[in-house]
Amino acid sequence: MNDTPDILKKIIARKTEEIAMARRKVPEEALREQLSRASAPRGFVAALKDKIAAGQPGVIAEIKKASPSKGVLREDFRPADIARSYAQHGAACLSVLTDVDFFQGSPEYLKQARAACELPVIRKDFIVDPYQVFEARAMDADCILLIAACLDDDQLASLNQLAMDLGMDVLIEVHDEGELLRALKVDNPMVGINNRNLRTFEVSLQTSLDMLAQIPDDRLVITESGILQPEDVDLMRQHGVNGFLVGEAFMRADDPGTRLRELFSL
Repeated sequence: MNDTPDILKKIIARKTEEIAMARRKVPEEALREQLSRASAPRGFVAALKDKIAAGQPGVIAEIKKASPSKGVLREDFRPADIARSYAQHGAACLSVLTDVDFFQGSPEYLKQARAACELPVIRKDFIVDPYQVFEARAMDADCILLIAACLDDDQLASLNQLAMDLGMDVLIEVHDEGELLRALKVDNPMVGINNRNLRTFEVSLQTSLDMLAQIPDDRLVITESGILQPEDVDLMRQHGVNGFLVGEAFMRADDPGTRLRELFSL
């Protein structure tokens, strides 16, 4: 954890403050009581596998207003409309940013998107504490993101298990071979390879390709970042990667769902 990129250190420090404030506002015991009112989880991994089994790409379509490196991606930002468009044009799942300070996200965006369609939704945030896992389920998330670069081995395993105990799926995100080996030790069917270097912000699809040989066949591989053209999709699918998480390419389009259909030939 000593080699954590500076941007992640900054984000994690802010998350620690956020969690402390949230606990004061809603103690964990009260938060857990809210879980009984949450709607039943929708199968996130199952939705991806169903698409792939049908010969189609399993696309996790992201709803993201802004990013730290690019600023605001979409001024006209209406999560429910975007979610409906994605569902109509072939997405398997949704990803919704809930981080406020760095991505201009909100838990409300997740709730709006999920209520607007039948697709399962992943809470995309920097989860470092069990409190956030309970929060995710209370806001009706079907899956959470765990970023290996933010967590030690014990945190990764325990947060993954807690999420699964609550009925959610988990996407474990890695950026390099060392993180991949750590992720593969966790009992989880899904691994995400982020093609963006967190130190330079450069993106290379080769990052995904270089790790494939080490991933067992029973793991669902999701490639993240840098899928911008149909040729990128073809390259991945030729190498047996049929799971994709795409956001920026859609967010800049007039109609995100139409762009999804064009990019993936759906």
